[in-house]
Amino acid sequence: MPISEPAIAALTAVFGDRLSQRAADRDHHAGSETFHRAPPPDAVIWPLTTAEVSSALAICNEHRVPVIGWGTGTSLEGHALAVHGGVVLDLGRMDKVIEIRPGDMQVTVQPGVTREALNTELRATGLFFPVDPGANASLGGMAATRASGTTAVRYGTMRDNVLALEVVLADGRVIRTGTRAAKSSAGYDLTGLMVGSEGTLGIITELTLRLHGQPEHVAAAVCAFPTLESAVECVTATMQSGIPMARIEFVDSLGIRAVNAMAHRSYPETPHLFVEFNGSAESVRADAAAFGDLAQEFGGTGFDWADTPEERSALWKMRHQAYPACLALRPGATAVVTDVCVPMSHLAEAVAAASADIAEQGMTGPILGHVGDGNFHAALLVDPGDTDQLARAKAIARRMAERALAVGGTISGEHGIGVGKRPLMAAEHGEAWVVMGAIKAALDPRNILNPGKLIPDRN
Repeated sequence: MPISEPAIAALTAVFGDRLSQRAADRDHHAGSETFHRAPPPDAVIWPLTTAEVSSALAICNEHRVPVIGWGTGTSLEGHALAVHGGVVLDLGRMDKVIEIRPGDMQVTVQPGVTREALNTELRATGLFFPVDPGANASLGGMAATRASGTTAVRYGTMRDNVLALEVVLADGRVIRTGTRAAKSSAGYDLTGLMVGSEGTLGIITELTLRLHGQPEHVAAAVCAFPTLESAVECVTATMQSGIPMARIEFVDSLGIRAVNAMAHRSYPETPHLFVEFNGSAESVRADAAAFGDLAQEFGGTGFDWADTPEERSALWKMRHQAYPACLALRPGATAVVTDVCVPMSHLAEAVAAASADIAEQGMTGPILGHVGDGNFHAALLVDPGDTDQLARAKAIARRMAERALAVGGTISGEHGIGVGKRPLMAAEHGEAWVVMGAIKAALDPRNILNPGKLIPDRN
């Protein structure tokens, strides 16, 4: 149902030319990084303040207009698509770093600040924000999806690094969750509830984040392994040995072929691990040596060390650009990008089973992963409009999820649910998924916040 003229009039009175119904603006907010698509929203709004977000939600709640929060549009499961029409709140212009508190190792920001912009702002403080999902995502979006990434094995996910939030609820009320204190026993953990809620419970308008000290010394390397199993078993042994990894990333042989082509490298087309060590110069040397010895036991060879900041930046840029590199393997293709997370003791078998499924189905599907915490991804390439390929890719993704659940894992370690994995939520959560729906109904009784995502349909 199109948005009503009275609703548009009320919103235009608040936002003026920062409300757009132009086709180009609407179309920009109708796509995603993967195959997920939806019709364009009815309108796009660019708020500048919490008060404006509050006004927008109060108006939309009164007129029963769906509201979808938008960060940078880098999500992978269709989180920010207007599947029921409505208004997209693009928070990209709420991009101020409000306050840096070096003594507390904290920062308060608006949701449109990106992780790269924040770390640029922090350079002179000796601190940094570590959560690194690869894309230069907005921090509000990262909190909404409970993002993690390459550094989670050492520094944790957004769940571990968000201390407090300001959130606008569906009816326009503004609440604050959490505190600047290191811990609290005062009531429900509403911060934890909002982190990962994917915009279905409220719109985040301010975040207080935990910062970390920049390490004295950093070393990174790439090394090759003879088989997928040997590389992943090396990861499991590394984590069990207690070597304090800052990052440990897996790229399979097809992924390495893609990286070689995009970055003009000549790594052997076998599975590789990308690793990083942080600490004092002495501890980094010791940790790197211990990992090197362990890797050799699993056939690891060809260590390519990156010691300078420029070399490390180039190495991690390769890893972060693995997704577009994989897409380039099949020009014109899109992808079903999926992830699961399993207990470390089941990681090798889960990755091997996914690889076998991809081969059996005749699909092109590189596997990569933040394997230090049991999380891995597959980018299953499909031709747009090819329903058979899409069905086979979705079947592979479903089997990955089912195997993860069978060993006590989860259907998503970091991509989140959106529309793509919503059909799998009952299998993971059972009656708890119904409870999530009850929480949603209590906070958003008119179901205007990102409807059609994450929680069950209402009767």
